Amino acid sequence: MCGILFTNIERVSKQSFQNALSKMIHRGPDASLCYESYNIYKYGHNRLSIVDLDARSNQPFHSSDNRYVIIYNGEIYNYKELAKEHQIRMRTNSDTELLLELYIRHGMKMLHWLNGMFSFVIIDTVKNEFFVARDRLGVKPLYYYHDEQGYIFSSEIHPILTIIQDYTLDPIAIRQYKCLRNFFNGRTTFNKVKEFPPGHYYYKQINKYWEVDYSEKLPPTDDELFYLINSSVQYRNRADVSIGSFLSGGLDSTIVTALAKPEHTWTIGFEQSNEFEWSQIAANQIGTSHHPLIMEAEQFLLLCSEIIQRKKDVISVPNEVLLYQMTSVASSTNKVILSGEGADELFFGYDRIFRWASEKRNWDVKQFSELYSYGSEEDIEIIEDALKPYSHYKTPLTIVSSFFQEAHLRGLLRRLDSASMLNSVEVRSPFLDYRLVERLAGVSINYKMSEGIIKAPLKRVFRNMIHPEIIGRRKIGFPVPVSQILPDGVEGRTPYEKWFNYNLTLLRGTL
Repeated sequence: MCGILFTNIERVSKQSFQNALSKMIHRGPDASLCYESYNIYKYGHNRLSIVDLDARSNQPFHSSDNRYVIIYNGEIYNYKELAKEHQIRMRTNSDTELLLELYIRHGMKMLHWLNGMFSFVIIDTVKNEFFVARDRLGVKPLYYYHDEQGYIFSSEIHPILTIIQDYTLDPIAIRQYKCLRNFFNGRTTFNKVKEFPPGHYYYKQINKYWEVDYSEKLPPTDDELFYLINSSVQYRNRADVSIGSFLSGGLDSTIVTALAKPEHTWTIGFEQSNEFEWSQIAANQIGTSHHPLIMEAEQFLLLCSEIIQRKKDVISVPNEVLLYQMTSVASSTNKVILSGEGADELFFGYDRIFRWASEKRNWDVKQFSELYSYGSEEDIEIIEDALKPYSHYKTPLTIVSSFFQEAHLRGLLRRLDSASMLNSVEVRSPFLDYRLVERLAGVSINYKMSEGIIKAPLKRVFRNMIHPEIIGRRKIGFPVPVSQILPDGVEGRTPYEKWFNYNLTLLRGTL
């Protein structure tokens, strides 16, 4: 896990580029500010060493003939299998080298073989060309700026702002944030910075290499489901550093922890609003050294300001602050942490909105807005724009399930990456394995909510590994009592409207 920065804009000076790279040094404290240039290309890397800790795997990483150079953020979990399958003799034990060698031999088609989370840039110094790619679901961030002179690609927004300097808030994006606490269709808080789309690559233009097939499918057998989930966890349990796990005591994180069996587990909450009882039940059964952390209201507000100051962007979901504090404490023990993120989207864990969609014969955007929006005022134009990539599907359930699997999830992933990487911690989410997504997309709600039971397949398949109290408990999410925490005087008619305004006020104060 690292931070990458690249540009082919000639006017960008070395000093400006290096200053920008320093804005995300937290993404890679083990080998920082590694800068190179070739022709008009400038590229840099901050390394967080997870696999092959030797300096030989530092980046920018060159091919043996020095023709190709790669800067890369992420993990390719099946890199050992791919090296063996394609008979690649490795100079290192690093997935970075494997990624570069696969591209040299096979070009973009190698993207289909990768099981992992990634964003990377490869430069061909002979053809004077570059190739950019991002993982299927957008687990790893990638942002870009484009003008008539070229591109800037970055793991975070802050370095791009540092280089371009001339920017303003995007009014459409701000409406998205205030209505849906998220950004959609490539928009970011800033009008000149875009999100590079997941499942796409750039070679002279942006192209798609992967999309989810939501056509109707038969459900997996219990054995198949167990294999897929266990395989996903074991892939993500590979590292040359210590691995821990988030453990809220909810079903998803408990399954991941039970399969991975880490030594340390982590949870956080407020004194009067937490899940400590259930997380301790799970930890006792699995046998982990469990660390429940208390967040104070005053501390929450201080951390809000700190996060926005550091990343130069708003916080979307309030629990990002809790994740930030939890990974800050955990970072002294675990460099990698496993998460249950993604299971709600796969198994329709947001049962109210999925039940609604399954019962509707015709799409009703107003009802969707009532169920999903966070703003105090209806903004149908923004809702329709956010749903536009999914509106061609024929049934309300497919529209909702595709929107959650891709757009909604991406907002959660942004906050997970930001909160953890500001503390130099890599978070891995087994339920985001593309094999699970492909297998479960289009499977009937009658399977996912069999007999009206939320996440029925997970509860059935893992019932012998999970404590009955956790199997039977009600989902409560990741609670943050926003209305009790925000200071007096923040404008807004609802707690979330106040939250949005509070964030925007803090952000404007940093720009």
